[in-house]
Amino acid sequence: MKILVLEDNERLCNLISSALEKEGYKVDTFYDGEDALEALVNGYQCFILDINVPSLDGISILESIRMYHKDIPVIIISSNHELDKIQTSYEIGCDDFLKKPFFMYELIHKIKKLCKYETKVLNLGNDFVFDYTKHCLTKDGEEVKLAKKEILFLELLAKDVHRVFSFDEIEEYVWEGEPTSLGNIRALVKRIRKKIPEKSIKIVKGLGYSIDAAEIE
Repeated sequence: MKILVLEDNERLCNLISSALEKEGYKVDTFYDGEDALEALVNGYQCFILDINVPSLDGISILESIRMYHKDIPVIIISSNHELDKIQTSYEIGCDDFLKKPFFMYELIHKIKKLCKYETKVLNLGNDFVFDYTKHCLTKDGEEVKLAKKEILFLELLAKDVHRVFSFDEIEEYVWEGEPTSLGNIRALVKRIRKKIPEKSIKIVKGLGYSIDAAEIE
């Protein structure tokens, strides 16, 4: 399981990373909020966020996570004097909170408790597989490199293989709320079709796109 840790105290961040790696987790650490934000699409199954970090605070990161990932566990680690921010974090959608200082076994226990979820893996045909949980595309078991918007597009369509996602929904999710054109969406789909079986992505004229895939049990 892959975990993102955002903590600007380098010593504490390294202690957390070391403890989690001993449990068999893969850990990416960040001291800066902007750097962590850029990494959100890298297929994490759990986020551990400090609130007060440089560039972009943990609450803003939490908001970004919840825009696209409603079910991935988020644990906030923070000091006692930030009670108002902690309350805000729960309102936005954090799953648990740890007050500093804390024992590493407390954090590990919370991770194990929260990270019990079902995986979602889609068969796109021709030995292409998209792992929704890990945000990863593979061909014959080998990872296929995808750009950020390509990952977000496949993620969106993989949310429900039985529905058509409108152009407006694609704009909101893939372009993260930034205005874009239908031409840009079509260009993105064209690039993705070069990396997967072309017929996996279906267009419904005038409505949007869907994905032709089967869930792997």
